[in-house]
Order: sequence, then C-alpha cells, then structure tokens
Amino acid sequence: MQANLTTPLAARKAALEKRLTELDARLEAIEQELDSHQNPDWDDLAIEREGDEVLEATGNAGKAEISQIHAALARIADGSYGTCSRCGETIAEARLDLLPWTPLCRSCAG
Repeated sequence: MQANLTTPLAARKAALEKRLTELDARLEAIEQELDSHQNPDWDDLAIEREGDEVLEATGNAGKAEISQIHAALARIADGSYGTCSRCGETIAEARLDLLPWTPLCRSCAG
C-alpha cells in the first residue's frame, strides 16, 4: 500500500540518492585520512590516533545511514515507502522531511 505523499516520490528518491553520493564521498575521504597517518614521532602519532577514533565513529555512522538509505530506496521501488513497516499506517510527511529513510511512523519509533 503506497502512502499518499504531497512531496513527489521522485523528489524524495533524488534527495536520498544525493545524500548517498555525499556519504560515499565522505567515507572515501575518511578512509584516505585514516590511511595517511604514518608519523614516525610517537607523540604526534598518538594525537593522530585519537583523531582516528573520531573519524572511525563518523565513518560508522555514515555506513549505518547508507544502509538505511538503501532500505528506503528499496521501499520506494516496491511501493511501500511512506508506510510504517510495523503498523502499516502512513508516516507523517513532516517525519519523512526530517528522516527520509525512516521505515517507522512516530508512534512505532517512540
């Protein structure tokens, strides 16, 4: 059952695909940064490693978002986007504006 959305589905799909491209680029930059640390100075290397932990956390969050976006694109493809995967109710337009990849309505997510 396809939810009745005022924002065209094609626009939502394009926004999700754009975000996916942005996240892919960010993850690539993080990987390059992590691979670039070869400092022979132990003190500097320790500081770089602390920064690496932040980069890795950012990368992991990006990977999780990518997974959610792929799932949302699959729901667009199968016609279930905008419908709560738990209760079957329509997901509010405002919620989809904030979290376009969400599979759950506000009640089920709460």
